[in-house]
Amino acid sequence: MLSSGLGLRSVAQKRSFGLSVLTTAMASLMFSENNRLASKMESGKLHYEDSNSRFDKMLTEATFKRRAPEYPSHVPLYNVEKFMMFVGSGIGAYFHPERNEFIVGLGESTAIKPVLRRLQKQMLSDPVGRQILKERPRMTSTSLDLDYLKSLPPNTIGNTYVKWLEKEGVSPDTRVPVRYIDDAELAYIYQRYRECHDFYHSITGLPIIIEGEIAVKVFEFMNIGMPMSGLGALFAPFHLKKHQMERLYSIYYPWAIKCGLNSKPLINVYWENILEEDLDVFRKKMCIEQPPDLRAMRKLYFAAKKAAKN
Repeated sequence: MLSSGLGLRSVAQKRSFGLSVLTTAMASLMFSENNRLASKMESGKLHYEDSNSRFDKMLTEATFKRRAPEYPSHVPLYNVEKFMMFVGSGIGAYFHPERNEFIVGLGESTAIKPVLRRLQKQMLSDPVGRQILKERPRMTSTSLDLDYLKSLPPNTIGNTYVKWLEKEGVSPDTRVPVRYIDDAELAYIYQRYRECHDFYHSITGLPIIIEGEIAVKVFEFMNIGMPMSGLGALFAPFHLKKHQMERLYSIYYPWAIKCGLNSKPLINVYWENILEEDLDVFRKKMCIEQPPDLRAMRKLYFAAKKAAKN
């Protein structure tokens, strides 16, 4: 019995010792592994790979990452953003045509690539147009030297332009840079179109009152084909009174359609190089007829209306 009890105790002691050794060995291995992982973490060699991280990265980049700008003022937009800008600025421009931010947004959101590519091709096929695209001049009060233009003879393009600016109380410095049109050269073409707008007013003598703006927009649309001009010609007349619409439809629409179609491409005019030319000679060369004086016609209308009351 005694020897049997001693045998069982010896076996139990051996098992206990074996378990102790095994536990110690496992603990040592775990501690060693923890030390190894801690050492890797400290040296920046340990990276936890989240199973969803790759999907999250793809989703974030596809949804929120914008393309790199193509020129200094460029803000690349997705098509849905351009559509939202078109809708928002279109509604704003209709109800508040005096607010420039709506006009600017509507203009750029409707300046679609096919139209700009057509103008680009038109400019590249003309020696003056190619020169404009190569040199990319900008129109400001400094680059045009308005003081010098005042000193030019009365019927020159430059003198007529600066007198029109003073009469209407506007400045070439108010034309904001293009931001939302992709492709640097197409953006410049639209910038050029935007900055030349006041020259179209000055060579035709049309003021910036709503009737004059609509007439110039029709003239621009028929000659250049920018969608913004067509939209202005289509919807802006709804703001007019009956006598204004009659005058517009009977006199200025026919004039604008005829001259816009018959005139040589206005986008290829290098205005900065012809400021000393005679305006009448330029109109004849470009096949542009001067419309009736709008301000004078308005004065006659109100004078007749006043006389009728008396």
